[in-house]
Amino acid sequence: MKRISPILIAVLGIIVGALTVMTYNTYLQKKRLYHTQYSEWRKLNLILDQIDRNYVDTIDNGKVTDAAIVAALAELDPHSVYMPPVELEAAETDLAANFDGIGIQFNVPNDTAIVLEVIPGGPSEKAGLLQGDRILRVGDKDIAGVKFPQDSMVRRMKGPAGSKVNILVGRGGEKIPFEITRGKIPLHCVDAAFMVDDSIGYIKLSKFSKTTFKEVNEAASKLLSNGMKKLVFDLRDNSGGYFDQALLLSNMFLQKGDEIVYMQGLHRKKEEYKADGRGILKDVVLDVLINESSASSSEIFAGAIQDNDRGRIIGRRSFGKGLVQEPIYFNDGSGVRLTVARFYTPSGRCIQKPYSDDYRYDIYKRYTDGEMYDADSIKVDSTLTYKTVAGRTVYGGGGIIPDVFVPVDTTRASQFYINCNRKATPMRFASAMFDRYRASLSEISDFDELERFLDRLDIPSKFREYASAKDGITCSDKEWKETEEYLLPQLRALTGRYSKLGDNAFYKLYLGVDTTVMKAIGTE
Repeated sequence: MKRISPILIAVLGIIVGALTVMTYNTYLQKKRLYHTQYSEWRKLNLILDQIDRNYVDTIDNGKVTDAAIVAALAELDPHSVYMPPVELEAAETDLAANFDGIGIQFNVPNDTAIVLEVIPGGPSEKAGLLQGDRILRVGDKDIAGVKFPQDSMVRRMKGPAGSKVNILVGRGGEKIPFEITRGKIPLHCVDAAFMVDDSIGYIKLSKFSKTTFKEVNEAASKLLSNGMKKLVFDLRDNSGGYFDQALLLSNMFLQKGDEIVYMQGLHRKKEEYKADGRGILKDVVLDVLINESSASSSEIFAGAIQDNDRGRIIGRRSFGKGLVQEPIYFNDGSGVRLTVARFYTPSGRCIQKPYSDDYRYDIYKRYTDGEMYDADSIKVDSTLTYKTVAGRTVYGGGGIIPDVFVPVDTTRASQFYINCNRKATPMRFASAMFDRYRASLSEISDFDELERFLDRLDIPSKFREYASAKDGITCSDKEWKETEEYLLPQLRALTGRYSKLGDNAFYKLYLGVDTTVMKAIGTE
């Protein structure tokens, strides 16, 4: 073998040495970065440990830990939150489609809980409670006439299935005690479903719970059998819920291959969701109603319908919450909802509105900026333009901007109307009418029969008498004439709610003054 040149050996030595130094330096940099990152996270544990070891007074470790978690999540986004056990249970119960309780729906028009509905087959019906009963006491606590908080009433009535609770109710002039054994109570998300006329159906959806698809499918099937050709699907004030239910609901209306939504995040690869073409409402004309309180799953649905040019979106710009949130549960019953990705409509619009210093006051700003009253005041980001399947231009920037804008109507609220609503006079009047006509009203299960019954009551004169006698609120004949067109349908709807038709009666009788619905059915 030939001898290797000393010069070549020297050069190779320099190269190897340089590579070794570079490799070692890279290792040190990575180690230093890892150590720094680890130290940043470990710092919180060290601080909590030092507090536990050295703080001058006794502390509640759990309370301090919870506060640290809340503060950490507050640095992320407004929707990544920590929920203590009670809050987490309440949030999940609201979407679970059932809870443990006594099985009634009630309102509190005059500092007393009045039963609006006794859920069929539930514990209260079995015990003998009736619609219109006044709840005076729950357990050993008086709750009527003492300004008892409504959420506290609910908590006292709820409890584990199988447990018992004593309820004292007022019925007519009597006080009647009941012992009720709590049970599993179904929660419905379809508030109302009925035919507006011979061809137009209406469905009001309050949330996306575990039973949403099942309930909507059943309601829609019934409407189809009644001749529905067009559906007005009301998602106003629907704050969302389960993502899978939004997919199933969108699938009911879209053709095979139509994109519904996609999600993407820094640590989440893009996931696309498409319709399978097996929905039962693909051929039904569709109008979707939204407003500033329509959020999350409601926006996923509305965005899918709009971007596929499947139907009209009517109302006002939706809330703008399009975040994928994964739950993290702890063994103490608490949990975290962590934002891991964002939702995008088929055209590529990000549903989530931008975070800003006044993010929490966005809806208030929409009022002050005039957006709630004038479509031209909607702040559209012209740099974020997208195209629907048919080539229409739609805009990003957060939320779903409707195809047909309907402003907040403030023109028909007279001073008499405002004064009555301040004291909940219409709700209390409806309750009084039920007390007076309970035997007849509670037996009505037909819309036409209900209309005829309400016509015979002479509600205008009775309400004016009631408002004057109970609340000292009076109006001239001229002011009543200005108010009647707007107020009378509400009075009829609130009273009709006490019939067997329940919320179906309320929403159908209220349609005449609902400008958004009127826009959808073509009468305005």
